[in-house]
Amino acid sequence: MSLLGKAGRASAAQESGFAAHRAGVDRLLASYRAIPPDANVRLAKKTSNLFRARAQSNAPGLDVSGLTQVISVDPEARTAEVAGMTTYEDLVAVTLQYGLAPLVVPQLKTITLGGAVTGLGIESTSFRNGLPHESVLEIDVLTGAGEIITATRDGANAELLRGFPNSYGTLGYCTRLKIELEPVKPYVALRHIRFHDLRELENTMAQIIADRAYAGEQVDYLDGVVFSSHESYLVVARQTEEPGPVSDYTDMDIFYRSIQHDSAEPARDRLTISDYLWRWDTDWFWCSRAFGTQNPKIRRFWPKRYLRSSFYWKLIALDHKYDIGDRLEARKGNPPRERVVQDIEVPLEHTADFVEWFLREVPIEPIWLCPLRLRDTEGEQPWPLYPLEPGRTYVNIGFWSAVATTPGQQEGAANRAIERKVSELDGHKSLYSDSYYDRNEFAALYYGGDTYHQLKQHYDPDHRLLDLYSKAVQRK
Repeated sequence: MSLLGKAGRASAAQESGFAAHRAGVDRLLASYRAIPPDANVRLAKKTSNLFRARAQSNAPGLDVSGLTQVISVDPEARTAEVAGMTTYEDLVAVTLQYGLAPLVVPQLKTITLGGAVTGLGIESTSFRNGLPHESVLEIDVLTGAGEIITATRDGANAELLRGFPNSYGTLGYCTRLKIELEPVKPYVALRHIRFHDLRELENTMAQIIADRAYAGEQVDYLDGVVFSSHESYLVVARQTEEPGPVSDYTDMDIFYRSIQHDSAEPARDRLTISDYLWRWDTDWFWCSRAFGTQNPKIRRFWPKRYLRSSFYWKLIALDHKYDIGDRLEARKGNPPRERVVQDIEVPLEHTADFVEWFLREVPIEPIWLCPLRLRDTEGEQPWPLYPLEPGRTYVNIGFWSAVATTPGQQEGAANRAIERKVSELDGHKSLYSDSYYDRNEFAALYYGGDTYHQLKQHYDPDHRLLDLYSKAVQRK
């Protein structure tokens, strides 16, 4: 086909994408106008990657059903325009056709672009590419005032673009994003480096981030897993075009178990770029073990289409609705368990301090490690509602399970202890799950001084949307 023919097809596809997006925005605005003025505005969506209770409302929600598509991809400029409710699974399926990927692809397929920006996201490119919102060139936001506002990095409404990350829909909902993409190669070569000492792991992580290399090989991706204080791993990986056999962790084999080994030398593995990006989704990291799917006898008969995080999340939602887990514990004569599902960030030099404390005080394993550095080094706090220090390396530490409670213990005792320890180590905690801060402490950590209140007053003057403290902390 001629270049003209290809260009014509691309142009027609883009025009179709924009037309579908405009129709979706029209439905969204119509649904906004149908919500009574005295009712809180919320999304009408059946799925969520949040682990805290969502506010209940009798009012109809916003119709976002038309905001799930990839609008266009510009392979020359390495950008994509995407509707706010588009999942990373759908976006990556398109961009990989051009040999491109988002700068940061969060680990779970059904995380949406809008959700990752307003609620933060992270992955193994974050040590070099920062967080998803840092690759956003412009966004359209439906504000609490019912207007679609375009925000760009240095132009109109730049303060909204800066204040949007970690606002969790309390300033508005993203309807369109224009983001940067980066070239990727078809395969990823992995090395699993074992450590017997967490201090050594911390020091090696610092060296890799500084050099962007390990043992003479480039490092494009970096994360890690802690199984115990004496068994932890860094997974370093590089993109490659070298052909050869690849592993498959979407069937009987389980990725996180493949990391473990006893050798002093790193264990090696290879994946396609797509399987690497979604390596954690099949077993929701390691959380699928709660449903028995890591048992070979069960896994063999478990439908493959249900080996994915979105299905496990539905099972969790049923548990929350009917208290299935607590009922089972009660039948055994045990008290209810406290859910400890959190991601926190601490400065790199405090990684071992936190993990050692956590393994002593909150016996949950494995633990995920993911280093990050902000891309944007201009200004003291480029993203005021989640004020990580520019030029400083942090490590995201994720742990997702439950612990036994003690009768008479304060509600959320383990989570409260974690919050105190994170603050003590000059870190921050993501807000997708349970939080227990009082209002003053929360404001000091997440409001960026007066920034949040100023943005709230400007973009949601009638308070149609919940404020951040009410949404992230207060229980409904």
